[in-house]
Amino acid sequence: MKILTNPKPIGIFDSGVGGLSVLKEIRNLSSAEDLIYYADSAHCPYGFRSTEEIRSRIIQITRFLLENNAKMIVAACNTASIAGLDFLRRMFNIPIVGMEPAIKPAVTLTKNGKVGVLATGVTISGEKFNSLLDRYANGIEVFKVACPGLVEQVEQGLINEPRTKAMLKVFLKPLIEAGVDTIVLGCTHYPFLRHQVEAIVGPSVQVIDTGNAVARRVVQVLSEEGLLSDVSSKKGQEQFYTSGEPEYVEKVINNLWGKNSIEVKKIAL
Repeated sequence: MKILTNPKPIGIFDSGVGGLSVLKEIRNLSSAEDLIYYADSAHCPYGFRSTEEIRSRIIQITRFLLENNAKMIVAACNTASIAGLDFLRRMFNIPIVGMEPAIKPAVTLTKNGKVGVLATGVTISGEKFNSLLDRYANGIEVFKVACPGLVEQVEQGLINEPRTKAMLKVFLKPLIEAGVDTIVLGCTHYPFLRHQVEAIVGPSVQVIDTGNAVARRVVQVLSEEGLLSDVSSKKGQEQFYTSGEPEYVEKVINNLWGKNSIEVKKIAL
C-alpha cells in the first residue's frame, strides 16, 4: 500500500538558473515540499551541446539528486527534456517530470492561427518538438526562432540591460512581421524576460510558458504516488547547488528568487 506522505525532497535541475522560473511555480503550489535545485552553470547553455553531452550531464545530475534522497526529479529545462527525458526515464525508477514548449495551449489560444516560438536551437530542431507540432499544430502556422545568447543574458542576471532588449527585438522581429498573436517562451530562462517581450510585441499578443502547468503536474504525480509531504508538519526549505562559481551564481539566484539570504554550494559533477 502506498504511504500517504513522504518528507523527502523534490530534485530539480536546469542548465543554469532558468529553472528557477519552474521552481517558483512549484513552491507557489507546494509550501510543504523541500526542494533541491542544481544549476549546471559550468556547462550552460545546453543549447549548443550535442545530445550525447546533454545526456551525460543530466545523468550525473540525476544521480547527485538521488544521492540526496530526491523522491522525484524535475527536468526544469526544455533542452534537456527534449534531448534526454525519455532516456532518464529508462535509466531511473523514479517519477520524472520534464518540460515541453507550450504548443498545445498556444494552439488553443491563437485566434489567427499564427504562433511564434522562442527557444534554443536544440529544442526547435529536436524530434520531440517536431512531434509536438505533428500532434497539435495541424492547420496552425508555427514560426520558430532560435535565440543564441539569450540564456547567457539571464545567467548573468542582465535582465533589464539594453543589450538584452536589443537582442529580444531582433529575435521577435520575424514573429511580429509574421503577425503571430501568440508567442511561446520555449526555454525556462525566458519567463524572466516576459515583461520585456510583452513590451516589445504589445498587448495584442499573448505570451505563454509551461511553468505553472509543470508545477501542477508535479503536484499531481506526487499525489498519485503517495509522495506528498505532510502539509501540517513543516514549511518546505530550499537547497541550491551549482557546478559553476557559487558566489556568482548565488548573486543571480538571490536576484531572480527575490531573496538576499540564499546560499549556493558548489558541487562539480
